[in-house]
Amino acid sequence: MPFFKKEAQLELQGDRILDAIWKAYPKLAKNQLALTWIVYDQPFINTGGALKSTEFWSRIPRGFSYRGVECIYPASVVKLFYLVAAHEWLEQGMIPASSELDRAMNDMIVDSSNDGTGLVVDMLTGTTSGPDLAGGPFETWKHQRNLVNRYLQSLQWEELNSINVCQKTWSDGPYGRERAFYGERLGNRNSLTTDATTRMLHAIVGGVAVSSTRSQSMMDTLARSMDPAVLKADPENQVTGFLGDGLPIHARLWSKAGWMSQARHDTAYIETSDTLPYLLTVFTEGKENSHDETLLPFISQQIYAEMRSISN
Repeated sequence: MPFFKKEAQLELQGDRILDAIWKAYPKLAKNQLALTWIVYDQPFINTGGALKSTEFWSRIPRGFSYRGVECIYPASVVKLFYLVAAHEWLEQGMIPASSELDRAMNDMIVDSSNDGTGLVVDMLTGTTSGPDLAGGPFETWKHQRNLVNRYLQSLQWEELNSINVCQKTWSDGPYGRERAFYGERLGNRNSLTTDATTRMLHAIVGGVAVSSTRSQSMMDTLARSMDPAVLKADPENQVTGFLGDGLPIHARLWSKAGWMSQARHDTAYIETSDTLPYLLTVFTEGKENSHDETLLPFISQQIYAEMRSISN
């Protein structure tokens, strides 16, 4: 069953937000946006794993989704899924803990490092990049590279049924066996939905992703500073030009952004002093939108304004 429920008032507010987006960005096509928004009326989120998994999943928050089931290239947002998988592998003793893996996992999220992500994917799947492979060795390699997909399917969340999480992230692009794995028409690229991404972050914030201790570790990694001086010192801070940019300075933010030439995405859990806690995932596509640093902050501002009306 879905992890959130629709509710009439939130549907009205969501539609109002969409109207404001289309009015402010008339060149944004209706199929270039997807979003999922969750409101936490009950204080069962970010409690350090106080709730057991069964009790947590029995509490259904209300939410709003626009094209939330559409598969979209996720850019670096996929790194959130690799973070969860890495913690699962470590928890089960499937890979050894090491300072180098810790460094790669941290850089993958904090700095969105593609090189760090490459090591994490290699560790998760027992594969490495390199020249083309043929026949049996390549079939074995492809089977191994899909280990994370098989793990995600084992969770039996309906939101994960259509996604694909098996590729590294690149600065210039894949070569050799990596390029062959994408398929001639790139049909095997990573793909996520905003609903699937939201549920994964929901599980982390709820303390039920892998374990309460590992969920808290992931939260620590995902935490973003809202200090203007910190943001100014790091031009690639994953706040400026993303959802955090539309929030008041007192907000607390945990997020993972994704950006490339054809996409600008973000998924964020947000706490402020004047709203209920909430979770927001927004994917935008199109070259012109990927370079627009005002779009995601504008959407975030609209959501924040509606959250203030909910609380007040």
